[in-house]
Amino acid sequence: MATRFELEDFKHDHNFLGHSHDRHERRTRYVVALTAVMMVVEIVAGWITGSMALLADGFHMATHAGALGVAAWAYAYARRHAANSRFTFGTGKVGDLAGFASALVLALFAIAIAAESIERIFNPGSIAYGEAIVIAVLGLIVNLASAWLLGHGHDHGHGHSHGHHHGHSHDNGHGHRTEHALGHGHHDNNLRSAYFHVLADALTSVLAIVALGAGLYLGWSWMDALMGIVGAVVIGRWSWGLLRDTAAVLVDAAGNPSLEAEIRDAMEDADTAIADLHVWQVGPGKYSAIVSLVATDPRPAAEYRSRVSMHEELVHLTVETRRGTAVR
Repeated sequence: MATRFELEDFKHDHNFLGHSHDRHERRTRYVVALTAVMMVVEIVAGWITGSMALLADGFHMATHAGALGVAAWAYAYARRHAANSRFTFGTGKVGDLAGFASALVLALFAIAIAAESIERIFNPGSIAYGEAIVIAVLGLIVNLASAWLLGHGHDHGHGHSHGHHHGHSHDNGHGHRTEHALGHGHHDNNLRSAYFHVLADALTSVLAIVALGAGLYLGWSWMDALMGIVGAVVIGRWSWGLLRDTAAVLVDAAGNPSLEAEIRDAMEDADTAIADLHVWQVGPGKYSAIVSLVATDPRPAAEYRSRVSMHEELVHLTVETRRGTAVR
């Protein structure tokens, strides 16, 4: 029977949040505050001046402030509950859940823009070009500042592993290895969703400035509707990519074929074969794996784990060994 010391030595936390989690949370809060201030200014100014354009853009900003607020909430929730044992593999995927919800909002936003633009093709209305351009420029400035804050939070370099390995084997062949590795910021779908929201707003502002300028100086009023459709298509593509990627994480789809192949190459040999392999994402750029091995003469589980110890993205590994004929 294992001693108490040995059992304690096997215990480890399941905090699989991204290494830049706190920084991303802080920057997202700044963007929420900036967006909310712009929203209030536009709504108040629209009410005082009687400008429907200002009021409409203010309420439009409110939808983005809400979506960005969800992203900020997800960061805070994941951080507060990182050590909660109710979450078997930690709270690293809370951000993906928030990202999926934000992607749905982006998709609805794209559909609404497309519908309104098509309506304006057949029923063009009068446009207060000068006032609308001022609003679009203000919105662009705010969104470029927000995009800079969020984009500056992306980390594209490789991190270094700061982890510990449990090099002991259980009698039944199960083992765990825990590693708190530094991942990549661009794996953070929650930050990505917030970034897409401000990019979508910035894009609509740029397209609006182009269309309004063409209408004001060239008389091309149809450009407003055309640019709306272009924006809807681009935003729709962003939302689809985000929906696809976050949904894959949420349903534990195999998201790292190269890691799976490298695990197979490292663990299999002439006398050992992998009977069952599961690899899934548990946090931004972090993966868990369960490996079931069949070997003629099984080695200690710790030896198999050591073969993939260089993979800092593999933060939770369970190895099971069984005696048998390794036939592949």
